[in-house]
Amino acid sequence: MKGLTGGQIDEIAHGELRTRVLGEVFGRMERQFRPAAAGALSALIRWRITGESEVVYETTIADGVCTVREGRTDTEAQLTLMMGDAAFLRLVSGNGNPVTMVLTRKLKASGDLGLAAGLNRYFDIPKA
Repeated sequence: MKGLTGGQIDEIAHGELRTRVLGEVFGRMERQFRPAAAGALSALIRWRITGESEVVYETTIADGVCTVREGRTDTEAQLTLMMGDAAFLRLVSGNGNPVTMVLTRKLKASGDLGLAAGLNRYFDIPKA
């Protein structure tokens, strides 16, 4: 991700490759979760990744466990994050500053903004 423009990332984020990359990223969230940092946190975080089509994943944090599922439930999320493919990949690879992304409207957050501000401390985010 480092060194690539948003357009370059968007060019490669299509079809089967996009599906595979999103699946890998969300599949690793459970393993990269830091239960000690989350403490008694209980939250549903909805990720809306836009691009060639919108894909929704939900991350549930409760009782020191993180679970991830593809798709949207009827449960109200405490936090919803919406961004394009390039912004998402920058964010989860540690190559994007979430505050800057919000200010430049590449990342839209609704709901518990305090949760959004501290989200990175609940996961080991690799630098790539």
